[in-house]
Amino acid sequence: MTSNDPGFASASDRESPTSSLIIATYNWPGALAVVLRSVCAQRVLPTEVLIADDGSNADTARVVDQASRELTVPMRHIWHPDSGFRLGTIRNKAIAAARGQYILQLDGDMVLHPEFVASHIRFARRGSYVQGSRAMLDDRRTQAVLTSGVVRLGPFSRGVRNRVNALHAPFLAPIVRGPTDPIRRTRGCNMAFWRDDLIRVNGYDEAIEGWGREDSELAARLQNAGIHRRNLKFSAVAWHLHHATRSQDSVARNHAVFERTVREGRTRCAQGLDQWLTGAGVAEPPRG
Repeated sequence: MTSNDPGFASASDRESPTSSLIIATYNWPGALAVVLRSVCAQRVLPTEVLIADDGSNADTARVVDQASRELTVPMRHIWHPDSGFRLGTIRNKAIAAARGQYILQLDGDMVLHPEFVASHIRFARRGSYVQGSRAMLDDRRTQAVLTSGVVRLGPFSRGVRNRVNALHAPFLAPIVRGPTDPIRRTRGCNMAFWRDDLIRVNGYDEAIEGWGREDSELAARLQNAGIHRRNLKFSAVAWHLHHATRSQDSVARNHAVFERTVREGRTRCAQGLDQWLTGAGVAEPPRG
């Protein structure tokens, strides 16, 4: 790649930041175990792994404990009690605890290609955040993966939907543009940020509870602060395990917060990351 390449930075100006892989989870230990196997299989490991746990029971803690013995980089379990869907809050607590310069964010139902971490690190560039994509597994293939624990998947594996998102072709990544606004195809299950950018905008807005718009609202504040979006496709490949659709009762309320952020050009939220930077708010996960 040359310095004029629009996607990847050149060898002379590309940074190699330390990285924190944050995996959000809630009471699906079988899926998390498979995801962590795919983390262990990374060609380039993150500097550390943090499990952002929105109140799971002891089964999840056992999965994390087992994986921490197999992984060769530090892993920490960031947990708080179950008090409803508080994804933004637990992600903030994990971001506050993170020691890496670059945050790789995914959900605990995303099985990773072996080049996932390396692809994100290579694509990182100051002044931007990154939106990745996902390939969807159907229910039958998901059950087979959960039963076997096998994490070897490809674009032509049986049960893969939207196969183009499962294609690992890094030479195509620099020519992909895609949406540049904060809402279209914004999915927190595969995103990356510079940690100091997240601190600058105060992380996730914890006024948003329940499923929906927490990622788009954060993206809007990042863009209002001059941090632009870059889309990473054909690289940082991940397969999304099938599950039932979550309740969308809170989407309209949360969308109103997003619209206010856009309308007012807000760059910071009032209730966000800063309250956790001292290390408060993280409890010991249950291990009964």
